[in-house]
Amino acid sequence: MDLIELRDIRKTYHLGEVDLPVLKGISLNVARGELVALMGASGSGKSTLMNILGCLDHPTSGQYLLEGREVGGLSVRERARLRNRLIGFVFQNFNLLARTTALENVMMPLAYSREVMQEKDMEDRAADLLQKVGLADRLDHQPSRLSGGEQQRVAIARALVNRPSVLLADEPTGNLDSRTSEEILTMFQALNTSEDLTIFLVTHDPAVARHAGRVVHIKDGLIQNGAAQGPGGSADEEGRSDR
Repeated sequence: MDLIELRDIRKTYHLGEVDLPVLKGISLNVARGELVALMGASGSGKSTLMNILGCLDHPTSGQYLLEGREVGGLSVRERARLRNRLIGFVFQNFNLLARTTALENVMMPLAYSREVMQEKDMEDRAADLLQKVGLADRLDHQPSRLSGGEQQRVAIARALVNRPSVLLADEPTGNLDSRTSEEILTMFQALNTSEDLTIFLVTHDPAVARHAGRVVHIKDGLIQNGAAQGPGGSADEEGRSDR
């Protein structure tokens, strides 16, 4: 069974008397442990698709199965519970709390978790993740004392603290220089391999997409292809494609 199944997902926004179709029939299967780049230009529908994958929004029609459970029709509260348990997010702008240390930023999602933990256990888990992302000596640093790359590493640790099944990274290197971007993308690859973590890199940048094992192109609300990548990051004609 695939971790994610999208079956004819459609999303239409109603703007007064005007209907604006954004997703026009998306079908996609993603296995556990895949590293997928979701590529598309501005207005292609990739952000809307990411919001549905992340349980931030629901489709107008179609089915979204996550770990075999149909989640497209869940209520706002039910989606929030599922999101907190199964999905981690990394954003372009880091979204760290300014007057809070790196350790406290990473611990924050645990306060909303259904898993009951002692304060010491929360600290230990957060510190362990910060060590994994190379920030063991930055636990007590606030974001203003961290570089952009270090802030993104904190954001990645925070996204992982609830041990999600899926990590959604929305333009995660958009505010970073090329050298730091490469370090962050290499980290995503390592996490994908070592943790068997399913990762979506949402991007418009082919250089970012080349770090994925599979690239899904979306244009005008439809998937153009979803092939695996062969050596050198080129699309493999015999790679898996989607309905």
